[in-house]
Amino acid sequence: MSVKLAEVARQAGVSLATASRVLNGSARTPAAAIADRVRAAADELGYIANAQAQALARSTTGLVGLVVHDIADPYFSAIAHGVQESALQHGHQVLLAGTDIAGGAEPERSAELSAVNAFISYRTDAIILAASRLKEEDPRLSAALGRYIKNGGRVVALGATTIPGAQSLTLPNREGAAALARALIDRGHARFAVLAGPGDRNTARRRVEGFLDALAAAGIDPLAVVPGGFNSQGGFDAALECLDALGIRPGGAAAGDGGGVAAGVCLLAANDVMALGAMTALRSRGLRIPQDVQVAGFDDIPTLRDHSPGLTTYRLPLKGIGRLAAELALDPEHAPGAGITGEVILRESAGA
Repeated sequence: MSVKLAEVARQAGVSLATASRVLNGSARTPAAAIADRVRAAADELGYIANAQAQALARSTTGLVGLVVHDIADPYFSAIAHGVQESALQHGHQVLLAGTDIAGGAEPERSAELSAVNAFISYRTDAIILAASRLKEEDPRLSAALGRYIKNGGRVVALGATTIPGAQSLTLPNREGAAALARALIDRGHARFAVLAGPGDRNTARRRVEGFLDALAAAGIDPLAVVPGGFNSQGGFDAALECLDALGIRPGGAAAGDGGGVAAGVCLLAANDVMALGAMTALRSRGLRIPQDVQVAGFDDIPTLRDHSPGLTTYRLPLKGIGRLAAELALDPEHAPGAGITGEVILRESAGA
């Protein structure tokens, strides 16, 4: 049978209100000697504090809601790890929800809205939206989060958002993609195709814009820009579509050219999981990487160390992004102000 707070108060010789202030974390803390007596009585009796009572006393639940797209995606798991590290340092626990629902954008919108409404009902202190923002925010989501923010909640989104009152954490998606393409051009690559991801996702659109900016500056037209899902299957399907459109066959030749490694096309994928799916598609067609076709991704997800050849990519500090998002959500006045930067990582998949 659980011990009641009233029993602790009697044991310590204090009022119920005083015992509650000590054990539930109220800002009105009694004298140290009295507080010590209450805690000693609670330990002796085996009292376990009620989380709801603590939340009422502190005006905080100690909870942070985190929305990701795909829980299984190493990109999001690395960010979630960073969020959790920072949240624990602030005495908070993380509630996690994913929006990866089959059927397209509308089911995902509904899943995100459902997750946010659940977080609001649990009175989370903050909500972090790590899933790539859609080109047009769901007005239902904006309204719900707008009310939540007016009531004292804090919202941080990865990427630009029109949600009223939300903070945005800007990622170098366009700049990083341009830097990656320039690095490959500097190494002699001149034939590119883009595996673009979904056009309604801001992250994918910004990265594709960066690729195209750098190619245009070098006077290079992409051979193809192929949309697809922002996952491994999307990369696989987009790569096969690209190979068929360009007539690429084993040996690296496209229909009508001289063949050989010099004629190889470099596939620029909008993220690493798409790039890995594309590499699987290339192997299924008997094509060698990088001798026939080169591949580059974006993010430098932690699991890349398990793949061969090593994937050329643009490295984002994923755990650091998660930590910074949590700092903005839980301690905005002391959050680091420096912008997020990444770096080009050249590996074997693009002939490094």
